[in-house]
Amino acid sequence: MKTVGIIGGMGPLATIDLFNKIVTMTNAKCDNDHIHILIDNNTKIPDRTSFILGNGENPTYELEKSAKHLEEIGADFLVIPCNTAHYFYNNIKNGVNIEVINMIEETAKSIASSGIKKVGLLSTTGTIKAKVYDSIFEKYDIELIKPNEYGQSVIMDLIYGIKEGREVSDKKNMMDILNYLKEQGAFYIILGCTELPIAVKMLEIEGNFIDPTSILARVAVSKAI
Repeated sequence: MKTVGIIGGMGPLATIDLFNKIVTMTNAKCDNDHIHILIDNNTKIPDRTSFILGNGENPTYELEKSAKHLEEIGADFLVIPCNTAHYFYNNIKNGVNIEVINMIEETAKSIASSGIKKVGLLSTTGTIKAKVYDSIFEKYDIELIKPNEYGQSVIMDLIYGIKEGREVSDKKNMMDILNYLKEQGAFYIILGCTELPIAVKMLEIEGNFIDPTSILARVAVSKAI
């Protein structure tokens, strides 16, 4: 069995969410059947969106530092439970000698295998501006539909509300955004920030959601066992 390394801290709740999903997806009958998981909950990694938007410190050094540390202490491959951090994917991958799973690529593969050709994308403004999803999804001929400017501001407030530990209660605006995406023909919605699966659960919203964290967890389990 291989050891999984998680580059965490972006944010801590999203890291816990991935850890929990890996554990619950593992077919184990006792403690010893579970996967060895190493987590670097590196809360010193600067905000990825702030940097992409030109307002913050470059997170590359801390991302590479976490990756190298996890490799040194025994990780066989790495996962990154942060969509926006995949803007720096090549830097991370090139800084280690072990595999780094690309959550965005795995999400595209999963959607393509289902025959879906158009999806809505909810994510940080950094992910949208950096086109983290666009180039990969173009390879798989999947069209991305994104919120309008107001909708994007609501999504950002929701994401950072989770990061800040605020109570999230803006269910009506969230439903308006989902309806807007459906009107554009997007009947499946990517929760393209690792805080968003937590947010929709808190808001008790159900829908045709595609959760990259769950996809990443499934891939991690399959590679580890």
